[in-house]
Amino acid sequence: MREEHFGAVLRTSDNTVALRDDALMARLAACDSDAFRAVIEHHARPAHRIAWRMLGEASEAEDVVQEALLKLWQQADKWIAGGQGIAPWLSRVTTNLCIDRMRRIRPDTGVELPERVDQSPGADAILDEDRIRALTHAALLALPEKQRAAIVLTYYEEFPNNQAAEALSMNIKAFESLLLRARKALRTLLCEHGLLGWEAE
Repeated sequence: MREEHFGAVLRTSDNTVALRDDALMARLAACDSDAFRAVIEHHARPAHRIAWRMLGEASEAEDVVQEALLKLWQQADKWIAGGQGIAPWLSRVTTNLCIDRMRRIRPDTGVELPERVDQSPGADAILDEDRIRALTHAALLALPEKQRAAIVLTYYEEFPNNQAAEALSMNIKAFESLLLRARKALRTLLCEHGLLGWEAE
């Protein structure tokens, strides 16, 4: 009974969000600037996280989020009520804008990683957290754009696979195959630079 009750609560919550989003979009379609400010307040930060992790530059991430929000404003009159809501729509548009930008501006996605972590006996046992983050993000940026998107959406934004697949306009089996390749590629890069042991393979 508890599981059934919990599932009902989740469905009620999802329905509440969808109804709120549909109401906001109706107001956007009527050019309500207060509604647009509410959308920005609720959704700009998560979209910026996705864009920054994919592009690696704050200014480019801001440009992408602004473009995605502008698309939402411009297409508000085409919104179909009863869908998944603003967050999945904005995540999908933000992800695709990042991929388009990477292909257009940086067709060669190779990023030079910082030098390998020193693992000699005299090296410090604990790495500085900022350096770990820098190495990990550099490895992420070295992945091809769709692999990078799969990792960002699944492990950073914690999207379920079906939602991440939809954001990338892929069926679930194709997405899971992409995610598997992305995990292997990222693991290899992290191993090469001393952040994982090869035994993690």
